[in-house]
Amino acid sequence: PVTVRLIDPPLHEFLPPLEDLAVKVAVAEERGEDPGHDKDLLDAVRRMHEENPMLGLRGVRLGLVIPGLFAMQVRAIVEAAAQVPDAHPEIMVPLVGAVQELETIRAEAEKIIGEFAVDVKIGTMIEVPRAALTAGDIAQAADFFSFGTNDLTQMGWGFSRDDVEGAFFWRYLELGIFGVSPFESIDRDGVGRLVRIAVDEGRAARPELHFGVCGEHGGDPESVHFFHEVGLDYVSCSPFRVPVARLEAGRAAIESTGSDSR
Repeated sequence: PVTVRLIDPPLHEFLPPLEDLAVKVAVAEERGEDPGHDKDLLDAVRRMHEENPMLGLRGVRLGLVIPGLFAMQVRAIVEAAAQVPDAHPEIMVPLVGAVQELETIRAEAEKIIGEFAVDVKIGTMIEVPRAALTAGDIAQAADFFSFGTNDLTQMGWGFSRDDVEGAFFWRYLELGIFGVSPFESIDRDGVGRLVRIAVDEGRAARPELHFGVCGEHGGDPESVHFFHEVGLDYVSCSPFRVPVARLEAGRAAIESTGSDSR
């Protein structure tokens, strides 16, 4: 299987910086020059500017707002798969929070997939708390769930990993509020409970549903044992963490069967 997550990063990671464009256009106009395309680009970037891009127009939302964006990616995936018969593509729709979002994208994708003689599974990332809490509904339109625990942790705790790790995590560790950063090892009581709810409700709705995790938690030993405990089928992580993930997945399997760990 080859799982491809459709376009997900926030728009500011694709667009030119607003400040740089504004300066460029202002300098051109001051010199009496025609800013040309830069002016049009600046207007577009201003229209799309967001105060909090991580919670803005990204993931499935972007695919719904910009017609043809996800269709373009799906067609590229399916055309490639048609040329490589041994590949089994799985399309992952990110940031879904309501089943209607996934149903809309799935319908669009299935029209394209129907043009080719390939079998493509369509699933979603569970990274929005609402998705975890409505997993039974979302499972009706998904072939698999992949838990995006990095974003699920950010949204579950209500803070940005990029901003807070150097700002106050040290104090939380010092006071014992955190035993370890929730971005390093899964927060079993909060984020972990969301994962457990989603697995239980998703599997109740569709017993054949597959579950995995995508993110750095997939390579953390403690987290791997938790994921095995709640019934995930696989973990995904950075390449350098794969050996540890394999080892701990094996240990978790042995421990759960009560076999001699030697």
